[in-house]
Amino acid sequence: MLDISLKQQVKSIFADLQANFVLTVSVSSQHESKGELIELLNDVSDCSDRIACTVEDGDGLEFSLLKNRENTGVKFRGVPNGHEFTSLLMAILNADGKGKNIPDETVRNRVKALKGPIRLTTYVSLTCTNCPDVVQALNLIALLSENISHEMVDGAINQEEADALKIQAVPSVYADGELLHAGKSGFGDLLEKLETKYGSDTEHTVNTVKNYDVIIAGGGPAGSSAAIYSARKGLKVAVLAERAGGQVKETVGIENLISVPYTTGETLAANLKNHIEAYSIDLLEHRRVESVEIDGKNKIVSVAGGEKFIAPALIIATGASWRRLNVPGEAEYIGRGVAFCPHCDGPFYKGKRVAVIGGGNSGIEAAIDLSGICTKVTVLEFLDELKADKVLQEKAKSQSNIEMFTASQTLEIVGDGGKVIGIRIKNRHTDEERLIELDGVFVQIGLAPNSDTFRHVVSANRFGEIEIDAHCRTSQAGIYAAGDVSTVPFKQIIIAMGEGAKAALSAFEDRTRGLI
Repeated sequence: MLDISLKQQVKSIFADLQANFVLTVSVSSQHESKGELIELLNDVSDCSDRIACTVEDGDGLEFSLLKNRENTGVKFRGVPNGHEFTSLLMAILNADGKGKNIPDETVRNRVKALKGPIRLTTYVSLTCTNCPDVVQALNLIALLSENISHEMVDGAINQEEADALKIQAVPSVYADGELLHAGKSGFGDLLEKLETKYGSDTEHTVNTVKNYDVIIAGGGPAGSSAAIYSARKGLKVAVLAERAGGQVKETVGIENLISVPYTTGETLAANLKNHIEAYSIDLLEHRRVESVEIDGKNKIVSVAGGEKFIAPALIIATGASWRRLNVPGEAEYIGRGVAFCPHCDGPFYKGKRVAVIGGGNSGIEAAIDLSGICTKVTVLEFLDELKADKVLQEKAKSQSNIEMFTASQTLEIVGDGGKVIGIRIKNRHTDEERLIELDGVFVQIGLAPNSDTFRHVVSANRFGEIEIDAHCRTSQAGIYAAGDVSTVPFKQIIIAMGEGAKAALSAFEDRTRGLI
């Protein structure tokens, strides 16, 4: 199954394994995917003397990861091909204590403090690009705590099980049988949700206070640039980020980063992280800023988990997130008819009727993609005209199963208690309301600045963007903002990088002048 080139890569990855691992397969002799799974796992085990594969009769199709004959709590119910092949490799590496995704000690202690036992299950599609991030994060959480287990379930192979749960979005994460999360996510967000649901044993947590010259909230293009420019001035810098790369990591293709004809969000995020790590910068991932206080010239930044960071200069570079409709039914039916990623969740709506909310580029692109698999796609735009580029509009108009309505306000996502069955809208000109019967709603209404945590200390406009001057200074001395979270026009990667550099240089200038 693995070609020679890929096998060589896997051998290189597993060259320094220290522990002994066994992939224990339990599979029905009649299962149609039995041969595919065993062939894949045998190929993987052939890549290292430290890995073995055993097979025994079972009722379904699954395998567990054992380390030195002990169960690690990690299980796969499916064949981890496609995007999930990396999840299998990372599970073995992480179990051996290796991998750049292993968090620092403070975050590891937060995982160990979770009150268990906790049984986690993630339903995935092998074509989903967001699923591996969630699977790898929860595998790692299971490996860090003996009270937690996690299994990946391929929804296609376990279709009846997925149908019984009415799953219409991947990844869908269940904690002890209850839905915990649906859609894209990362380690820090999932850890917080587990802390909220199960609580933590505080004796394992350490509430530390650390001092810096500059604190940067956000690890995307703006935050990375600000960190590098600050470090080059010889300052002690901390980057507090939910994940390195920020929102850019979700971008598929990037063709307008000058001097780089083409790259991907994943590659750019990795490059940003590597550049930060080339300097003496404390890159603290899986940190979400909860509050900011002013104490004289010092800014006290508190993050989820209890840590506090103090510095005279704070640069806010938290970017933006996908907007929600904030209408009745939206939150209730996320993962059960309400979706945000047409690439990942579109296949669930093959032969069905869907609506796309938003007439910008992302909305019309989503409608075009969905028109190839859905019987009907209805585009609903709040404004009086579509905002998408004309070439996209013309392409959408050429598709016979796409209909588009402007001046349409979404009032409610309607469901039957299990799944979405329709959407209630209003014509903004006539006030006429109507119910459109459908099976799914894809929300594509742009981005909102991640500024809520900071609005009590700095001024923001009516859109929530933090107001800055030409030097990235905010209304509060010693606090700066850069990138998509700010009022800077044109939300582009290259602009965010420049703004991050500008904010760092302004902070350094204010420091040398004794203003902070």
